Amino acid sequence: MRGEAQAGHLPTHLPVMFEQVMEGLRVQENGTYLDGTFGRGGHARGVLQRLGPGGRLLLMDKDPEAIAHAGQLFGGDARVAIHRGSFAAMAKWEATSAGLDGILLDLGVSSPQLDMAERGFSFGKDGPLDMRMDPDSGESAAQWLARAEEAEIADVLWTYGEERLSRRIAKAIVARRADKPFTRTADLADLLGAVVGRGKHDINPATRSFQAIRIHINRELADLETGLDAALERLNVGGRLAVISFHSLEDRIVKRFIAKYAKAPPANRRLPELEVFVPTLKAIGDAVRAEPAETSSNPRARSAVLRVAEKLGRAA
Repeated sequence: MRGEAQAGHLPTHLPVMFEQVMEGLRVQENGTYLDGTFGRGGHARGVLQRLGPGGRLLLMDKDPEAIAHAGQLFGGDARVAIHRGSFAAMAKWEATSAGLDGILLDLGVSSPQLDMAERGFSFGKDGPLDMRMDPDSGESAAQWLARAEEAEIADVLWTYGEERLSRRIAKAIVARRADKPFTRTADLADLLGAVVGRGKHDINPATRSFQAIRIHINRELADLETGLDAALERLNVGGRLAVISFHSLEDRIVKRFIAKYAKAPPANRRLPELEVFVPTLKAIGDAVRAEPAETSSNPRARSAVLRVAEKLGRAA
């Protein structure tokens, strides 16, 4: 979940781990940078402030409202190019073909998406059960829940939400939809509350299931894997990749991706070594978490993890 809190008297949003991201990207005055998850532009604004006249900033987001906001903020700046689409397709955007000196991916749902009831992401605000980051593409959460088999629903809830009661919830959803389809977020949240209960911890019983359905509907993990490959392809030597994750499934993918290209795989004595491993990425420091001062003012930053890697030359 991309957390952006209001920055006091400033008319802008303060994105998660702003200073750490700027340090990780190491913005060069005349470099070319891609923000693959524009959101409301907090990180993008920071990059643009560090660019000179010869620098370029490429902005992507699959949310039409985010793209409209990008146009309002930066549409008049000749250094900025804006493209609606998933960062998974960054390599297909012609503007990236000359190479990138830095790429930022701030994963998950953005605060504006979560805060708008009509987008259907929040179990705390009643709205249409949609959950699509791109409302013009694919099926909504309501459409998927109306047609999916019980086993598929249970698998999604377990895989993407680590919901222990996934089978019980799936059975309840299928039984209820036979009488009345799920069309509202509050309706689904009520059923989840009845099945899961509050339990020992103060976590809303709908939290894991809403997360799982959202990830599935938006193909978030598949897009992440494709996007990381595209990022490695488009980065220039010395370019930086900065990724902010908000739950363990995302962070695990990012961590393994960096390790795959930064560390030689374990040797197998029984097999001949076919070729010498040459790293193409270098991890920059360890995983970074938000400071206590930030998490106290922006609770959405509590689960954020930042990882940064630099692309190496073939002779590294």
